[in-house]
Amino acid sequence: MIDTLAAPRTDLTRRERVVLTHLDEETTLDDIATYLFVSRNTVKTQVRSIYRKLGISTRGEAVVHARELGLRSA
Repeated sequence: MIDTLAAPRTDLTRRERVVLTHLDEETTLDDIATYLFVSRNTVKTQVRSIYRKLGISTRGEAVVHARELGLRSA
């Protein structure tokens, strides 16, 4: 039996992938929200979901995962 709590999920939604693409150390949640025409709280919720699904807790880790998923160039 597979332990779903131990293995991070990578089934990101299309919108989560877009947010992850724009997530880096210089880009604020407000910047992403403005670009996507959504509220800052919406982006914040999506970022939390991304972190949970990938089993991470920092933007730096998010950038690494974005590169591994082919969403960002090196």
